[in-house]
Amino acid sequence: MDIKGKVHEIGATAQVTDSLKKRELIVEYVENPQYPEYLKFEAIQDRCNLLDSVKVGDDVEVFFNLRGRPWTDKSGKKSYFNSMQLWRINVLSGAGSSATPEYAPPADISSAAEDDDLPF
Repeated sequence: MDIKGKVHEIGATAQVTDSLKKRELIVEYVENPQYPEYLKFEAIQDRCNLLDSVKVGDDVEVFFNLRGRPWTDKSGKKSYFNSMQLWRINVLSGAGSSATPEYAPPADISSAAEDDDLPF
């Protein structure tokens, strides 16, 4: 699955257990401008490094897997949890960059020398 939005918050890498590290990314998703959604994605293990080059305010495209699992508490009550595990992220535009790309001005070819020795 994938979604596009604006980076709202990037968490620090947390060592959950000896063998598990995790990092969270909050993305502002605006399907309806009146009610923006804030979606939490998890980066697990080596995927934590994917967030190193991302900054708050960047427009991004996040690719993720939707995961769900049951959990039963001590009293026997069953609950269900969902998580969105990030596996790839593309920065579409940076926080301070302009939407239109900048180009070099065109070269003036009319001022070429008359003694051009090119064969074409």
